[in-house]
Amino acid sequence: MMKKTLGRRAAIAAASLASVSLALSGCTASSEVSEGDLEDVTLMVDVAFLPKHAPFFSAVAQGFFEEEGIALELMPGSGSNNTVTSVDTGRVDFGWADYGVTILNRGEGASVKQVNLVQGMSAYATLALPDNGIKDWSDLKGKTVATEGAGAMTAMWPLAVEGAGLSESDVEVVHASGESKIPGLLAKQWDANISLFVSDEPVLIGEGVEPVVLKWADIGVSYYGNGIVASEDTIENDPDLVKRFNAAMQQGYLWACQNPEEAAADFMSEVPGFTAETVRVAIDGQCSLSWTPENEELGFGAMSDEGVQDFIQVAGDYLGLEDPEGLVPGSVYTNEFLTDIKPGDDISSPQAD
Repeated sequence: MMKKTLGRRAAIAAASLASVSLALSGCTASSEVSEGDLEDVTLMVDVAFLPKHAPFFSAVAQGFFEEEGIALELMPGSGSNNTVTSVDTGRVDFGWADYGVTILNRGEGASVKQVNLVQGMSAYATLALPDNGIKDWSDLKGKTVATEGAGAMTAMWPLAVEGAGLSESDVEVVHASGESKIPGLLAKQWDANISLFVSDEPVLIGEGVEPVVLKWADIGVSYYGNGIVASEDTIENDPDLVKRFNAAMQQGYLWACQNPEEAAADFMSEVPGFTAETVRVAIDGQCSLSWTPENEELGFGAMSDEGVQDFIQVAGDYLGLEDPEGLVPGSVYTNEFLTDIKPGDDISSPQAD
């Protein structure tokens, strides 16, 4: 109850081939819910299972979903766009996806909403090796950075350059596949990577490298990050499920933040191939995105009209949203199904009861 790497690519690939059903993995929560009473629910994440997803695995393993009457099946994704589409078409019940991608899909007619922000700010960052002569944003002048073709980070790179006081001509951008970005950086084919620091920093640390991490949020490019997406059909026809899902997700996620070592162990028991240090770094990174000044006021996972409107405008200016004026914040998100959790609230695992 709530009291108010390179050598790892085979493991990642294996994890992406099949979903992982965790809710009945042998952990018994304190609630007196029999297996037959549990409701089967699916959550698709954004990409193949990575250490950054550890809080989700831990939320299941610690019994938070079972306590809410849910048998949760975690499924790997292949990009936020596919995750949002899978929610919209009813292939999965919930998705973990980039906020900008949700806005774009909503603008194109998808019947989905963000129901739990989770990441109060994005994890967009520029990562460099410690010996590449890059210590601050100003050091990127004359350097080469790699990015993955089309995508929100690539499209929003001009915002980061402007926030850093540079011009686009100051930095050369090259395109690389997701699989080649870290090897290319380590081989010094380019000077830095544009990436999610919650994904790439742990991998580099697992390779024995402490990267320089230039977070976009530190230079004012701070917008909502990934959150939980549900279809309007689920919201309308099963609001109790949305509320129970959010209660389990919020409490389980924050429990992982408060207990990173145990959460890392929960993840590694299901997804092999990562060191405890790598997973803990990923958990710390994820948890650093949860509590913005707005969330400290509104509560964990909450969103605001102002915050959503800012991102809608960015989507129109940079992400290709065709009619930003025709998209209102209330059509993109709802806080209706959130449990009120504020900073400092202690979360207890059902396993401890």
